[in-house]
Amino acid sequence: MEPHYFNVNLSWISDRKGEVSSPELEDKIEVATPPPFPKGIEGVWSPEHLLTAAVNSCFMTTFLAVAENSNLNFSTAKPKVN
Repeated sequence: MEPHYFNVNLSWISDRKGEVSSPELEDKIEVATPPPFPKGIEGVWSPEHLLTAAVNSCFMTTFLAVAENSNLNFSTAKPKVN
C-alpha cells in the first residue's frame, strides 16, 4: 500500500487562538485553548475536540467500509466520544 499524506497548516491568530487549514480543502477551522485551561476560550474548537473528532470519524469511516464490504444494512449511525 502506498503511503497517504495529509497536509495541514496552522497559523497563530492572536492570544491563544490559531487557524488550521489545508491546501486540499477550502474551509478553515479556528482553534484555541479550551476553557478548562488557563485563558481558555469558549465556543472555539480545541485540539482536544479535534483529536476526539479524528478518533470518532476514523471509527465511523472504518465501520462504513466494513459494513459496505460485508453487505450490512443499518438505518443510522451516531457514534459518540467523550
